[in-house]
Amino acid sequence: MGTPDIAVSVLEALAKEHEVVLAVSQPDKPKGRGGRTQPTPVKEAALALGIPVFQPGRVRSETCMAELRKYHADVIVVIAFGQIIPKEILEMTPYGCINIHASLLPKYRGAAPINWAILDGEDETGVTIMFMAEGMDTGDILAQRATPIRLDENAAQLFDRLAQMGAELLVETVAGIEARTVKAAPQDESRASHAPMLSREPSPMDWSRTARQLHDQVRGLYPWPAAVTAVDGVRCKILRTALGEDAG
Repeated sequence: MGTPDIAVSVLEALAKEHEVVLAVSQPDKPKGRGGRTQPTPVKEAALALGIPVFQPGRVRSETCMAELRKYHADVIVVIAFGQIIPKEILEMTPYGCINIHASLLPKYRGAAPINWAILDGEDETGVTIMFMAEGMDTGDILAQRATPIRLDENAAQLFDRLAQMGAELLVETVAGIEARTVKAAPQDESRASHAPMLSREPSPMDWSRTARQLHDQVRGLYPWPAAVTAVDGVRCKILRTALGEDAG
């Protein structure tokens, strides 16, 4: 179950090692100036792999539930699907639903973990494979893999790296679930933090902040909503910065 580009690498990696009986994606939507309906990235990838595609308008509907039951799946993998998964689906398969999250949970639960890790000046992040629960990114952890955040790396570049890492770790974890060698561990609630959806609120650059903080702001908000400042009264987006040797 997935919709955007980040889910494609996961689908492709999973399909190489396991039988994917169904791909579930959001309905197609109009895009571009002409408003032509375009298939979701996951739908395109699934059809290219010969995998059936199902696109429910409401995942909570009984029609959706009935369709999913037809496939008798062992496990459901969810990444960036775009709708809240109800309890009935979470408990539908023998091995439940597993999810890839782009942080080292319980840190940075929520919609924008990659961006906020950079904005907060973190030196490290990673990916987590977990069982899904009814709370926001609160399920038991199955596997994690950490990686340094490079000082010259923006959110889009880190996104691509973590997507590949997540795909590789997911394939290993599914194999471990099948072999019963993977054990789930509860999250430490005392270490939990949140990564809310991005808005334009953090975009304006405050030049009283340190060079490192401004650099992190530019990297963390790329490509959207982007850091902004005024130059001779003109609002400008700042898309790239570099730290000097004496930057603090």
